[in-house]
Amino acid sequence: MAQRLKTDWILFVTVLVMVFGGVLIVYSASSIMAQMDEHFRSEWHYVERQAMWGLISLGIMMALKNMHYRKLQHSAVAMSAISVALFLLAVVYFADPANHRWLRVGPVGVQPSELAKPALVVFLAFFVTWRARAINNPRYTLVPAAMAVGLVLLAVVVADLGTAIVLGAAAALVFFVAGLEWRYCLIVGALAGVGLIFFVAAKPYRLARVVKFFDPQFKVIEKWDTGGKIKSRLEESLAASDTNYQLEQSKIAVGAGGATGLGFMNGRQKLLYLPEAHKDFIYAVAGEELGLIGSVGLLIGFGVIFWRGVRASLRINDDFGRYLALGLTVVVVVQGFMHMSVVLGMMPTKGIPLPMISYGGSSLVSTLASLGMLMNVSEHAG
Repeated sequence: MAQRLKTDWILFVTVLVMVFGGVLIVYSASSIMAQMDEHFRSEWHYVERQAMWGLISLGIMMALKNMHYRKLQHSAVAMSAISVALFLLAVVYFADPANHRWLRVGPVGVQPSELAKPALVVFLAFFVTWRARAINNPRYTLVPAAMAVGLVLLAVVVADLGTAIVLGAAAALVFFVAGLEWRYCLIVGALAGVGLIFFVAAKPYRLARVVKFFDPQFKVIEKWDTGGKIKSRLEESLAASDTNYQLEQSKIAVGAGGATGLGFMNGRQKLLYLPEAHKDFIYAVAGEELGLIGSVGLLIGFGVIFWRGVRASLRINDDFGRYLALGLTVVVVVQGFMHMSVVLGMMPTKGIPLPMISYGGSSLVSTLASLGMLMNVSEHAG
């Protein structure tokens, strides 16, 4: 008889609570804006779509939770996953020439960069397990891996630097745990640093956000930019919502919440003050309405995911499961902490959703698919 697996109830319940809580917070953050929008005229517009995607995502999560993770340890699965991700990223580049982010079929929009996250982790887990005995072989391991990961990162970073950083962090950790030598780690780190600087500088609005974060009044820039050309160029690249205004409103929201918050639906900053309140700055809405208690609660939720993911990776008895659990954990938790850091002013402004909480179908599908696989590994780890 097949062994009956014990559900990781701690992780499972944590995810369900966060998904349900996310739907409620999306409703609070978006209802007024949706009602005012001439295209919708309904306070339920965003929350209905979020609930629909939540049900679809939970179905995907349960399917992956109940399917043995080792079925993913196959060259056909790994290569198909990475190939589909690259194909969709290539298609979106031309299908959405303005932003390179969305593939739209009627009312449904898909963000390939979100779907690339679990696909890349599955590929990495398979590839690193397959080449485990020769992980430091440049010709047969490092170069092919660099080409595959590099192609995905390049395709993603064109439009979404934040997601590219998340994917890069997952890849780096998997290879480090697999035994990548320090000299290669340093080389990869140096290349990543150069790449980050290049892609920030390549887009004036990205560079402006970084400069505004470290030098809000351009005082340092003005000392050696006597003609004001650099300052003028950077300011021209910024949209109104890219300035410190958004961050200031976010901090006001979090500060106004105090210890216990203003109460559900009672937040003020979401009322035309805080742009994208239901997406990129939803943690600020949670902080204002639920206070320190709610903010810390969300932080604890991601802490639990981190704990159960690391625990699973340490207790599982095969390399594929170990790398899969590590990669999936990093993808979800790092993105969550990045979102919170931006909202709290600890990082330059970057549009990145809070997993399971922010509005967005692609993000929800990607996150719950990742967590379904993570639960599967955790349950087999015992």
